[in-house]
Amino acid sequence: MTPEKPRILFSKAKIQARVKELAEQISSDYEGRIPYLVVVLKGAVVFASDLMRYMSIPCELDFIGISSYGSGSRTTGIVRITKDLDDSVESKHVLVIEDIVDSGQTLNYLLNSFKQRRPASLKVVSFLDRPDRREVDVAIDYKGFDIPDTFVLGYGMDYHEHHRNVPYIFVMDHLPSNDDILLKPRKNQPSRKKK
Repeated sequence: MTPEKPRILFSKAKIQARVKELAEQISSDYEGRIPYLVVVLKGAVVFASDLMRYMSIPCELDFIGISSYGSGSRTTGIVRITKDLDDSVESKHVLVIEDIVDSGQTLNYLLNSFKQRRPASLKVVSFLDRPDRREVDVAIDYKGFDIPDTFVLGYGMDYHEHHRNVPYIFVMDHLPSNDDILLKPRKNQPSRKKK
C-alpha cells in the first residue's frame, strides 16, 4: 500500500503565528496575576509548551490526565481522570489548556470538577475547536482555530500515540496505519555508529 500524502490544514508557520497571538492576549489579560496553567495530557503538551514560551508574564504549571476517546477517533462520552493535579487550585487563576474541544463532554467534566475546587478564576484556551460535534455548550475563552468535522493529527494530536511530533496539523482521508510515514529521515543522512 502506498502511503497517502497528508493534507496540511495548518502549517507550522501559521500555527506558531497564532499561538504567539494567543500568548500575547493571555499575557495582557492576566497582567498583574499569575495564571495557573493546567495542561490536559497528552495532546495539549506541544501547544502548552509553545504557548508558555511566548507568554511575557510569570505562570505556574500543572498537568491533568483525562480520557474519553478509548481507542477510536470519536469520544466515548465516558470521562475519567487518569492523573489528577499535583497541587490545589483554590484561589488560583486557572487556565485550562486543551488541544481540541469536540463534543464538549470532557471539558464540561473538567470545568465542573475545577469549580468545586474554588479557583479565583477559571478560563479555557483550546488550540482547536470542532463545533460541529458539540453536544454540551462550553465556553472557550481563547481559541486557536476552528476545524471542520474531520479527524486531525499532528502538533500533539495522535492516533494510537503516533504523529504527535509532527509540527503541523494534517488531515488524511483514511485513518493512518503503520504504512503511513510522515516524518522520513533525510536522504544521505549519516547513520549513527555505536561507540
